[in-house]
Amino acid sequence: MAATGGEPSREWSDEQLHGDDLPKKDVIVFLQEHASESFLAEHKLLGNVKNVAKTAKKDHLITAYNKLFETKRFKGTDRTESVTKQVKDLKVDDAKAAETKTEEVVDEGPPKYTKFMLKKGDKTNFPKKGDTVHCWYTGTLENGTVFDSNITTSAKKKKATKPLAFKVGVGRVIRGWDEALLTMSKGEKAKLEIESEWAYGKKGQPDAKIPPNAKLIFEVELVDIN
Repeated sequence: MAATGGEPSREWSDEQLHGDDLPKKDVIVFLQEHASESFLAEHKLLGNVKNVAKTAKKDHLITAYNKLFETKRFKGTDRTESVTKQVKDLKVDDAKAAETKTEEVVDEGPPKYTKFMLKKGDKTNFPKKGDTVHCWYTGTLENGTVFDSNITTSAKKKKATKPLAFKVGVGRVIRGWDEALLTMSKGEKAKLEIESEWAYGKKGQPDAKIPPNAKLIFEVELVDIN
């Protein structure tokens, strides 16, 4: 259901949203169809609808639904936005639900990377923390200097080369990779611009010719998950 300007119109009133007749999965389907990928990632709404419905609370979904129309972060806006924005409110809501004092909620601020989708994935298979992911990648500095890649143009080497495999979300790679890959689905290719704090920080990586405080740019393709 679309309103003028290509934006979706509100499907339900506040009364309907809070009513018992509206299933959680209907709200999740609406959000997945109309919200940008980064918005869904922030609100933990990516993945199979049934799985999301098991973990998401109705209040959380209503908050996300209202935020979508407040921020207008609809599908197709990912190119102009970084994967940031307000997760603090939701953390506070979760803390209240767990009867935790709100001052104990840790808010690290916005994520320190920006993701631009270059090729869509299957939108179904997303890695979870501890899953092994297999990736092709090329890493460059801001000036365009390539400092690392596992992609080769040689036909002989290409046959022998395998994607980089590692367990995601457990600190085996830089944090920017760990966080960004959890928002990618199988087959997706993305450009990641990672701030130094979530890359190699103040020390850099002299052996790899990465200077201190360097912002890094990667093209990453997620080819498999197991």
